[in-house]
Amino acid sequence: MADIYTMGIDIGSSASKCLILKNGTEIAGSAVIAAGTGTSGPRRAQEEALAAAGISMKDIRRSTATGYGRNTVEGVDAVVSELSCHAIGIHAVFPDVRTLIDIGGQDAKVIRVSENGRLDSFVMNDKCAAGTGRFLDVMARVLELDVSELEEKSAKAKNVVNISSTCTVFAESEVISQLSNNVDICDLVAGIHRSVAVRTAGLVRRLGVVEPVAMSGGVALNGGVVSALEEELGLTIKVSPLAQLNGAYGAAVHAWGQLEKETL
Repeated sequence: MADIYTMGIDIGSSASKCLILKNGTEIAGSAVIAAGTGTSGPRRAQEEALAAAGISMKDIRRSTATGYGRNTVEGVDAVVSELSCHAIGIHAVFPDVRTLIDIGGQDAKVIRVSENGRLDSFVMNDKCAAGTGRFLDVMARVLELDVSELEEKSAKAKNVVNISSTCTVFAESEVISQLSNNVDICDLVAGIHRSVAVRTAGLVRRLGVVEPVAMSGGVALNGGVVSALEEELGLTIKVSPLAQLNGAYGAAVHAWGQLEKETL
């Protein structure tokens, strides 16, 4: 019997993700491109995922687009909200998870996941970039670091600096002021991570914590933020290696589910 492939495409504000499933369960290929909606990112993500799977677009039986730029993707079979796809994706990885924290490039959301892997309820942050991937990008630039270096620096902190501003612009000024006073960069990074954790924990408490809890999105790959959030909430947070691909994974699973319905 020939293999059946489905594709999930998650177009965010700052990154494009694509994941291809084989026969509904096996990940055949995936890609993350650091360019979001309105750029070449979506096309490049699809091309790289197809190349990794060793197939072409004509082999894809069904596709689903999600994310901020989901309505800009041409030729897909379905368009589904990122909230629903994130719920589907995390349920496929961690079936027991009931609360999902997703921090993307421009927003943060907390999702209640039902026992059957569906979106139950959610809360989102306001339109301010504080507490998001963009906030960390800005802070890393001020500190002359790559975002990938933040976790390591944070782990070396001895005296965590308090970043009191909740606005990205004011927080940037605050960090610059601390640097001028020769505050240790590691302590500053730990303070930045704690600032994100405090802001995110507020969202989690608004929805209400139901364990187990997981985290997805690009920021979930930063162990410093995850650890700070665990400390702030007083619980353990599950993180999948597929954290940044969670929305695309959920979209690919959704596409497979639609195929199954057609064959019933």
